[in-house]
Amino acid sequence: MEAMVLRAPHTPLVMEQRPDPLPGPGEVVVKVLACGVCRTDLHVVDGELPQTRLPIVPGHEIVGRVAALGAGAAHLALGQRVGIGWLGHACGTCPYCADNAENLCDDPAFTGCTRDGGFASHTVADADFVYPLGEAGDDAALAPLLCAGLIGWRTLKMAGEGKRLGLYGFGAAAHIIAQVARHQGREIYAFPRPGDTAAQDFARQMGAVHAGPSDAPPPVPLDAALIFAPAGELVPQALRAVRKGGRVVCGGIHMSDIPAFPYRWLWEERKILSVANLTRQDAHEFLALAPEAGGTTHVTRYRLADANIALDDLRAGRLSGAAVLVP
Repeated sequence: MEAMVLRAPHTPLVMEQRPDPLPGPGEVVVKVLACGVCRTDLHVVDGELPQTRLPIVPGHEIVGRVAALGAGAAHLALGQRVGIGWLGHACGTCPYCADNAENLCDDPAFTGCTRDGGFASHTVADADFVYPLGEAGDDAALAPLLCAGLIGWRTLKMAGEGKRLGLYGFGAAAHIIAQVARHQGREIYAFPRPGDTAAQDFARQMGAVHAGPSDAPPPVPLDAALIFAPAGELVPQALRAVRKGGRVVCGGIHMSDIPAFPYRWLWEERKILSVANLTRQDAHEFLALAPEAGGTTHVTRYRLADANIALDDLRAGRLSGAAVLVP
């Protein structure tokens, strides 16, 4: 098998030839058909996630086919198309797992961070954290749903039932969840980084009723603001944009520090929330809903060997939608 491996933070991924993997009990080997390149992969490469175990194969938006079954994985079938996301394992016994909050598990495993992921021709996964995908849809177009879509879905749920939603940062997650929110009858107000007129145009194509720079106020008070950019300075900005009782939901695993702001911007029962990982229930909900929403995932395809180019393009903001590696 081939794998793009991170050996040390702030260094390029290196292509390695490895023996074909074998599944252990409760595991499956998956032949990777496509793997999305997520901003979390940048945080892994840049050494911003202290839980990362090196060397590591990044990638956690995986679409593939089951190539081998370990003992106890009989609920899956050889050749079946499946998806693998960020949460690669939960202990099932800690207080959080017992309370149906496996996203907060005390002893989790994260695909592409603490266990090898999908920037490879093959990967090994816990069979209980693998999602059947069926045969409809293009492999590369489905891949971003496995994190950008799933985290976006959990972020949207935490935003409540408000109609007017602000999306701060308009990349992979925002362009997917904007289409889902429109399917639900909501209005989208998009706020890409200042000067990024291409992202503003893209947001309008995805159905936003307004698109402007993230440092400008919205034309109307928002019911909720969803922050997908890893920029802490957007939190006070979003607080000023939401109505009384409104919510600001931070949808990323890593964010720069939030600057100090006046208490009056938080007052009147505004709330700041964060999203941590996801649950299998989130995945089942969203993967069932996505086809009904009828959205289109916009992707740019890269060869596996060009993973470093894809990461650089994502870091530099040269993408509309999502980057996907196709081995």
